[in-house]
Amino acid sequence: MKVSLMAALTLFALAPAAYSHAQAATPRPLITGISHLSVYTADAAKSEDFYVHILGAVKRSDPENSAGSRYYFSPVQFVEVLPLPEGWTSVSRLDHVAFRTKSAEQLRKYLGAHDVAVPEKVESGSDGSRWFSVKDPEGNKVEFVQPPAKPEAVPVNPLSTHIIHVGYMVHNPAKEDAFFRTLLGFRPYWHGGMNDTVTQWISQQVPDGPDWLEYMVVGPPDSTGIPADMTQNRLGVMDHFSLGVFNMEKTVNLLYAGDRLTPRHSPPQIGRDGKWQLNMYDPDGTRAEIMEFQPSVKPCCSEFTAASPTK
Repeated sequence: MKVSLMAALTLFALAPAAYSHAQAATPRPLITGISHLSVYTADAAKSEDFYVHILGAVKRSDPENSAGSRYYFSPVQFVEVLPLPEGWTSVSRLDHVAFRTKSAEQLRKYLGAHDVAVPEKVESGSDGSRWFSVKDPEGNKVEFVQPPAKPEAVPVNPLSTHIIHVGYMVHNPAKEDAFFRTLLGFRPYWHGGMNDTVTQWISQQVPDGPDWLEYMVVGPPDSTGIPADMTQNRLGVMDHFSLGVFNMEKTVNLLYAGDRLTPRHSPPQIGRDGKWQLNMYDPDGTRAEIMEFQPSVKPCCSEFTAASPTK
């Protein structure tokens, strides 16, 4: 009896250590910020004019998809523009969102160890980058990119050098939170809506940096896919990216002086989060939101619960 009791106590004592060791075998690597947004275009020349002339990005070849182009705002952040697939009938122009990680392979193993369907291996690009993609709980493609050890430099863009957030349509924030917050460690940043009684936008900051993902919520939460009444323009407002700037007045003057304010744009305004913003749209309706890094007034609906980006 004593031997059995001692054995049981020994197993009990070892169990937590064994569990901790199993968890430590696949730790989550750092997820440090936005890598890119990938979108489709029906007219590559018009898209190039928007991203290069209007937004000031640097065009380069696409190591991930030779049919596409990358428009860089910094050495590690860009918008990937892909040709619209033949026979495409959806109003969506979003292919995927992507986040930067310190180790694509380690993150692939981490997600696989937590029952997320992952590819058998990471992909490698001619630029030295590594990446893989998974599906979030609503079937959206999410990519994780390990940038090259020595990214190629790009000229400083006077408009902006920082994609501070990306956003896309979400039906069920709780399901998305199980993936982004519980599993990956994203942190609440801010939430709000067109009025104080609804929550339409929920921002989740990456675990190890100031950038964030914005859920653009449409209901009801048990619905799936693109609503039947959704238009391309309305969906393009939700599936978007945001460029951070220090001063909206100087930004608007820069755009105006260069004849870079597109016919479809919103006037500068303070958003519900208290930050100055201006919206423009690429030729296929994807929204480019230009936003000041810091709020100018108190936000509606909720306080900021994490530090805003500063550069």
